[in-house]
Amino acid sequence: MENTAELGIKKIGDKEFSRLSAFIEEEVGIKLPPVKRTLLESRLQKRLKLLNIPTFKEYVDFVFNTPQGESEIIEMIDAITTNKTDFMREPAHFEFMLHTALPEIVKTRREIKLWSVACSTGPEPYNMAMFMEEFIEKHGHLDYSITATDISPTVLEKAKKAIYPMHEIDVVSDAFKKKYFMRGKGENSSFVRVKPFIRNRVRFREINLKKEQYGLKDHYDIVFCRNVLIYFSKENQTDVIRRLVNHMNPHSYLFLGHSESLAGMRNNLETVGSSVYLKE
Repeated sequence: MENTAELGIKKIGDKEFSRLSAFIEEEVGIKLPPVKRTLLESRLQKRLKLLNIPTFKEYVDFVFNTPQGESEIIEMIDAITTNKTDFMREPAHFEFMLHTALPEIVKTRREIKLWSVACSTGPEPYNMAMFMEEFIEKHGHLDYSITATDISPTVLEKAKKAIYPMHEIDVVSDAFKKKYFMRGKGENSSFVRVKPFIRNRVRFREINLKKEQYGLKDHYDIVFCRNVLIYFSKENQTDVIRRLVNHMNPHSYLFLGHSESLAGMRNNLETVGSSVYLKE
């Protein structure tokens, strides 16, 4: 049987794991209990290899005790952040937005602001824009804008380009493919790009949800914060929800992931659907 040394896999010691996991939770809110030790190892292997650092002990020393460590912290956080996203993920939420949330919101305002809190490479905010266009098609003109945020500068750059392998939109209906995507030509024929009129509705910016201030001037009518809280401790979850609610308009909607819950948290949100909450 091959051992980890022969495979070039570096193992992280107890002290180094404790130091890194504590720092990551303090800095960005992501909780890494001991069962996540292998995950942390695997996510940081490429960083050690790229920097030609032979051990995690030396890597930790590099991160915290050298002038280059500050910039490496950004790369480290980027490496450990989970950037799982898909088009039409948890589609019931988009249907609720289309048929329930928007009809209620437009009773009192014609300018809608939406926020994709952890947008990753962009499918979620672009989906939001597509469903806004579907609503406008049936109910008449209204103005809207979408703010899409993430902690990772790497995924934000990908999101801005809005270019995806063809297979990533397999779940998208043929009608949506035709209306909202362009297929590449020649050597790019296996890729699609979101059409400009959808891309232009979304603005991207980097935000760390652990920070007390997000630097956002807007207040939002629809907020998608899905499959993010599961990585945070209960205390950090409560703090994030408080900050999100502070950036929501009255009579606005918060969407969480289906595996997430606000149970036990004190807030002024009412459950109105499966992982959907209304701010009165």
